Amino acid sequence: QVQLVESGGGLVQAGGSLRLSCAASGRTVSTYGMGWFRMVPGKEREFVAAIDWRRSTYYTDSVKGRFTISRDNAKNTVYLQMNSLRPQDTAVYYCAANRARVSSSWSETEYWGQGTQVTVSS
Repeated sequence: QVQLVESGGGLVQAGGSLRLSCAASGRTVSTYGMGWFRMVPGKEREFVAAIDWRRSTYYTDSVKGRFTISRDNAKNTVYLQMNSLRPQDTAVYYCAANRARVSSSWSETEYWGQGTQVTVSS
């Protein structure tokens, strides 16, 4: 089993930055596909970014050029650097993990964390 714990969320003004962290435990996730999703009340969970074991990265169009996903295998941790934040980025952000692949579909997620709230004020 893999346990994921997100941190780094908070309140920031539009144009500001935050860095989310996702610390994994239970197993080494260096060969796992790791990702971030977000959810706003009343809407479906949305894919944000993913990184595979070769460090290839994938982003939804609305965050390209603003968000960067990375991984530190020595720390068993994945990060999401979020710059130029907008009010529409406000959501609960969830870390996700899949064995050996990445997926932009939440229904294929094998492990996930409890989420961290990001609020961007205008």
